[in-house]
Amino acid sequence: MTDIRFHQITRRFGATRAVDDLSARFGSGRFVALLGPSGCGKTTLLRLIAGLERPDAGQIWLGGDEVAGPSRFTPPEARRLGMVFQSYALWPHMTVAGNVGFGLYRMPRAERERRVAEALHMVGLDHLAARRPHELSGGQRQRVALARSLAARPRILLLDEPLANLDAHLRQSMLAEFRRIHGSTGCTMVFVTHDQNEAMAVADTVGVMDGGRLEQIGSPAELFDRPLTPMVARFIGQGRTLPVEVTGEAGGLSRVRIGRVELALPGKAERGPAWLCLHARDLAADPAGLPARVSSTRFEDGYHVAEVLLDDLPDAGAILLRLDRPAAVGEPIGVAIRGGWLLPREAASSSDVTRPSPAVRDARHPVAAA
Repeated sequence: MTDIRFHQITRRFGATRAVDDLSARFGSGRFVALLGPSGCGKTTLLRLIAGLERPDAGQIWLGGDEVAGPSRFTPPEARRLGMVFQSYALWPHMTVAGNVGFGLYRMPRAERERRVAEALHMVGLDHLAARRPHELSGGQRQRVALARSLAARPRILLLDEPLANLDAHLRQSMLAEFRRIHGSTGCTMVFVTHDQNEAMAVADTVGVMDGGRLEQIGSPAELFDRPLTPMVARFIGQGRTLPVEVTGEAGGLSRVRIGRVELALPGKAERGPAWLCLHARDLAADPAGLPARVSSTRFEDGYHVAEVLLDDLPDAGAILLRLDRPAAVGEPIGVAIRGGWLLPREAASSSDVTRPSPAVRDARHPVAAA
């Protein structure tokens, strides 16, 4: 198994820093998903790992091997990596077995055939070895691309939005396949996706990028429950942040002022301006709660989801409230806050996400148990 380490990696395209002074480590044998808005740098970071891009500054190690640095650059074919692309990149004139064995041409024939058979068995395509790509479904073609990478026995497997061309049912099937293969091979896997649900379902480690930097890296639960920056709080799980003031604590509760209202919430936090990071699960409709008004509604995952504006914080933006009934736009409603996560107002991004700065680390305070 192989870890991946970055030290002050920068990659520029003209005046744009696609990756900006990034330092981090992806642990050996981890399944890492890279998330972030379009243009955040996640695909560029994947291409830097693969050797398809050269950094303008910094160093990259794969295990004990420095593969990119001021005086060193290891080409892609010498990095012992596998890569699965969004487009599959299969040869249409070759059989499934021929595509899987394409990169093994230097091996003795018997060894090559054994590797191909093992890889096809791993992805459940033994019975389709003689078919050609046009005779396969989209999910089967994706499995062929995956088998081709696995046949080379890579130390790291890179997945560049491999599910983007599949329908919802096939995506779920392939996610289960990725989890199974990661468990059986133990190789380090890095998965770039725009879909948060995919990332949170399949990866044990998720990195959130923005502006070429890693805002935070951790388990899916850590990112959802304990974001380190407002960007992560807002990006993961449709989170929202409210500007609040922590006025003190008493009896293990934090006293938090929201507009003109002061609430006592579980957890301890330092006095001063803060962000209260909220998800829909932290809120409930309650006539005795904070006065608010419905700004829009939709039906989602079996719930009526309302976007509501707090009367005392009309400029703070809408928060999401799940309801068990329809609501009308403009309807007054009470909102009870039952959880959340307090973050100091000055919290900013950290490029060294493996070691959060003391100011950020020490100021993280839950106001509800995960």
